[in-house]
Amino acid sequence: MIEARHLRVLRAVARTGSFSAAARELGCTQPAISQQMKALEKSVDTPLVVRSGRGMQLSEAGRVLLKHATGILAGLSAAEEEVAAIAGLRAGRVRLVSFPTASSTLVPPAVARLRDSHPGVRVSLVEAEPPESLAMLRGGECEIALAFRYPQSDGATASPAPAHGSPREARAEANLEAQQLSAGTDWSDLVVTPLLDDPLVGLLPAGHPLAGRGGPVGLAELAGEQWIAGCPQCRGHLVELCAGAGFEPRIDFATDDYPAVVGLVAAGLGVAVLPRLALQSVRPDGVSTVPVRTASGVPAVRQVVALTLPDLAEVPAVALMQERLAGAAAHR
Repeated sequence: MIEARHLRVLRAVARTGSFSAAARELGCTQPAISQQMKALEKSVDTPLVVRSGRGMQLSEAGRVLLKHATGILAGLSAAEEEVAAIAGLRAGRVRLVSFPTASSTLVPPAVARLRDSHPGVRVSLVEAEPPESLAMLRGGECEIALAFRYPQSDGATASPAPAHGSPREARAEANLEAQQLSAGTDWSDLVVTPLLDDPLVGLLPAGHPLAGRGGPVGLAELAGEQWIAGCPQCRGHLVELCAGAGFEPRIDFATDDYPAVVGLVAAGLGVAVLPRLALQSVRPDGVSTVPVRTASGVPAVRQVVALTLPDLAEVPAVALMQERLAGAAAHR
C-alpha cells in the first residue's frame, strides 16, 4: 500500500537529488529516507530511483509516480486545511430544521449571533414539524432539529379528536395519527438540548365573559365552547388536556396558520389555546389572552428542545449553534 509519507519522501528525493539532501529537507536521518524509499519500491514492485555518479534520478516508474504524487499530496494538504478550518470554526455548515414558531422567534437571533462571531460558518434553515423533522435528522438531511413535545397531561390518554360530528372512520384515522405522533417524541437515540418551557395561552373573543377576569382560566370552564385547534400534535395535546378536565372539546376548526386562529377567535367563532411563542410573531388583535391551567391547577406548557445525533454533537459548528439557540431561548 502506498502511504502519503512515502510520497513526500519521493518528492523530496526528486527535488534534492539525493537521500541525504532529502533527509535534511524533511528533518530526519538519511537511513530513514533510504528505508522509506525501499518500502515504497516494495509497494509498487519496481525500482523508482537510479543512481548516476554521486547523485540519483528517478526511473521512468518513479517519474510517473511523482506526477500522481504531486496531485495526491496537494489534495491531502487541501483536505487537511479544510478540516482544520471546520475544527477551528473558520468554516463549516449547519443545516437547521425548525417548526414555524421557533423559526420566527428563536432561530433569527441565534443565527445572527453565530454569524457575527464566526462568519465562515454557513447556516441554512427549512421548516418542518415533528415527527417529520426528527425523520429528517435521523435521515441525514440536517444537523439540528428544533422540536417540541408536551408532558403527559393529568394522566389522560386521549388521542386527537376529529372535527365535531365526524364519522367513526375519521376517529380511527385520528387514533393512527396519535400513534405516529407518539413515535415522533421518542428521543432516546438523540442528544437533547432543552431550550425552554413554552406556556400555553388561552385565546378568547374580546367580549367573552372570562376575558376580563384578570387571572388564570381552568379548562373545565371552557367545556361548553367551540374550539379552534392547531397542528396534529397540538390538537392531540388539547384533547388530552380537556380529557383530564372531564370533557371532549368540540373542534369545529383546525388550522396550522396562527393568524387564522386569531382571526377565527376574534370573529367569535370559538376559543383556542396557543403557545406563547406563537403570539410573539402574531398580532392578537380582537382577542383576549388568558393564562391556562390544567385540571390539576398547574400551567399548561410544551417543552422546546434542540436535537442532534451523538456524533454530530461533537462537531464544533453544531455545538456552537446549539449554544446560540440556548442563549436565544434564555432571553425569551
